[in-house]
Amino acid sequence: MKARQVKKLDPTRSLGENAARMIQVRLDEMLGFAPRALAGKTKAQHDMRIAAKRLRYVLEVTDFAFGKPAETARRRARDLQDILGEIHDCDVMLPRVRQHQERLQQRDAAAVRAKAERAPDLDPRLAARAPHRTAYRGLDVLAVYLQARRQLLEQRFTGFWKRQEQTGTWTRLERAVDGHLRRARDARRAAK
Repeated sequence: MKARQVKKLDPTRSLGENAARMIQVRLDEMLGFAPRALAGKTKAQHDMRIAAKRLRYVLEVTDFAFGKPAETARRRARDLQDILGEIHDCDVMLPRVRQHQERLQQRDAAAVRAKAERAPDLDPRLAARAPHRTAYRGLDVLAVYLQARRQLLEQRFTGFWKRQEQTGTWTRLERAVDGHLRRARDARRAAK
């Protein structure tokens, strides 16, 4: 996912003012993924994780300029990044497990067919002795675990997001940043 461009950065202005603009864009970017991510859209969840990481990194070097709301938002962005990262790990792992299982089954089918040699039909007992047959069960169990873990993490993500909305984590950060920009703008006007 390509990061949104931060406009109106000005090297003649304060770090706080430029940081406020960066935070506005990164926060808006992250919040923009919320509806689709909460609806379980895998790509939106992945993109939201990346957006949370970008927001967190900006806050790590600038949160001192915005006080407690920025410090809290930095920690919550890290938590969000962690939860969505674990969901992503499940999303990446599950297809790999299934592909590995498919490859083992294809090898076993070829091995069983080879053992049948020229027989007119396949003896089912040959399949019961396929070389990788015990691995299938382990891979099935792993796939079930990954699916269940993803469901649990998705519930955790939804609950976490609701708590941040209820406690106003993102709203307080937005207000702190907007207030900083307003004060900087007023100071420039007063100086003229």
